[in-house]
Amino acid sequence: MLIPNTIELKLPDEYTLVEYAADEPIADGHIDAEVLVVWANSAANLQDAAKRLTSLRLVQTLAAGPDAVLNAGFGAVPVASGRSLHDAPVAEHALALTLALVRRLDTLGDAQRESRWDDGFLTAQRTPETDHLYTLSGAEVLIWGFGSIAATLAPMLELLGARVTGVASTAGTRHGYPVVSTEQLPAQLATTDVLISLLPASPQTRNAFDASLISAMKPTALFVNVGRGATVNETDLMDALRSGRLRAAAIDVMQEEPLPSSSPLWTTPNLIITPHAAGNRPRGASTLVATNLRNLTAGAPLENLV
Repeated sequence: MLIPNTIELKLPDEYTLVEYAADEPIADGHIDAEVLVVWANSAANLQDAAKRLTSLRLVQTLAAGPDAVLNAGFGAVPVASGRSLHDAPVAEHALALTLALVRRLDTLGDAQRESRWDDGFLTAQRTPETDHLYTLSGAEVLIWGFGSIAATLAPMLELLGARVTGVASTAGTRHGYPVVSTEQLPAQLATTDVLISLLPASPQTRNAFDASLISAMKPTALFVNVGRGATVNETDLMDALRSGRLRAAAIDVMQEEPLPSSSPLWTTPNLIITPHAAGNRPRGASTLVATNLRNLTAGAPLENLV
């Protein structure tokens, strides 16, 4: 079994573990591996592995979304995801970004770097007409992509006084919260104060957040993306932030990563950027890998099979 050098896993001694460099071609002596564990691998590494590791019985990615592995072309090899490993870390990061936007820590940070006491912010914050813009208490929060991460995040938001609604492929109730369908999203956005996207990358979600959805939102609304960068039309997002059509946004994921220094996203006003840090440390990875190794050996169903 091949383990990437990007993470330390504690697994039973009965398994033969070989560490490999996640950003280099697989060594010739290891191409007979039956299990490949993936975490923070380069696209070139995955493509090389898909071509040369012809004995694979399982590709276990530790990422919540398996898109990078699926795009590499492993064919009929079973792929298992790291769903649930990132629930708490991503939820924490989403909450942090949301609070940073609500409390406008971006503009306050600018004032600090300029050694400036921001009286304008204080005035705006205490004005009765804008009071609701600076708190989650009473805010309508919409979580787009209502899976296990959303189930962890929603109670955190609710504890701070937010009213949480989910968006999924079908309407109903999930984890005790009301959920509207994707078709109902534009109408729901009319009353939304904060939209948090946890969408995975897929052909159906590519550029899903675009000018048409932004036009359905209140100009005072906030947008947070901790899902996948491919789901956001970045040009439309930048235009909305520059024009004031959207109050502020925070993104942890982008179309191109690492984000080039030349990207106009860096200088877009009212935008907070973090470097895909939300789920940077999967929790419980060793347990998941060990479980799937046992299941693979016993011919039992695999956890998180894609």
